[in-house]
Amino acid sequence: MTTESRLTTSMQWLIALRMPVILLALVLAATFLTDGRFLRLDNVINVLRQVSFEAMIAFGMTLVIVTGGIDLSVGSLVALTGVVAAVLMRGTLDWPPVASIALGLLCGVTTGAAIGASSGAIVARFSIPPFIVTLAAMLMARGAAFIICDGQPVYELHTELLWLGRGFVLESVFGRLIPVPVLVMLCAYAATAVLLSRTVFGRGVIAVGSNEEAARLAGIAVRRTKLMVYLITGAFAGLAGVLHDAKLMAGDPKVGEMWELNVIAAVVVGGTSLFGGRGSVTGTLVGALIIGTLNNSLNLLHVEHFWQMVVLGGVILAASLVDAGLRRLDLRR
Repeated sequence: MTTESRLTTSMQWLIALRMPVILLALVLAATFLTDGRFLRLDNVINVLRQVSFEAMIAFGMTLVIVTGGIDLSVGSLVALTGVVAAVLMRGTLDWPPVASIALGLLCGVTTGAAIGASSGAIVARFSIPPFIVTLAAMLMARGAAFIICDGQPVYELHTELLWLGRGFVLESVFGRLIPVPVLVMLCAYAATAVLLSRTVFGRGVIAVGSNEEAARLAGIAVRRTKLMVYLITGAFAGLAGVLHDAKLMAGDPKVGEMWELNVIAAVVVGGTSLFGGRGSVTGTLVGALIIGTLNNSLNLLHVEHFWQMVVLGGVILAASLVDAGLRRLDLRR
């Protein structure tokens, strides 16, 4: 192997592993700056629980962005689906708890999937920029959430619901280890990772983002592919909405504000190209952990929220610049 080829291989490895290295560096820095408080078991579990809600939406967003699209409605969908599920669960308090919660979960996920599919169908059928379509969906979903509950949180839910938001599925001599939302996130991660990397549909998603016209000529159903990625993202937003109900024991129309920022940040920081055609669900998971680590460590250091927004914006910008640089390298090859 020549010196040039060894340098090329080393550079490829460095690019591939840059996000886990950055995450490790952040964890070490956060541990040092907080005198070890960051790595306390209860804090690590808290970080994972906080990350889980937005990360599962980010997995769906990865598919959307790989196709060259974007979905700004996810935060509002969390609020709307949470309110819809809470209203249904409160209306079925005389039902057995499992049946009532199952109904709320089913309707929340279905509502999110239906709105996501509607956005995807409009984007695919009428070639309207996804930014405009999902911006409209964001406003309508947020407004609908307030209308359904008259602007007031929906309380009086089955106490058994609390397990979905704050319960644990594994305990050991070290205490409670795996919160239910984290387990759900890991299941969503596994399903989406397999879908993107090991199925015909996943290859179609990448092909559409790489070159839509070429994908169409190759026989890929471009419109259906676009519709499906928005549907999946909406379904994950609905799932997150019901789990957030379980965490708060209420359906609140104000939740999910600015979630789309963190979701898109996790996808971009994780290495998915904003130009489409390249992305990884594993990278998105690492990106979500990076965002969660940043937010938690800044909170432990008592940094004001306004400065946290500045830091997050800087991280998104840096990730975008890296993405642009990598794209230039790909074009030169």
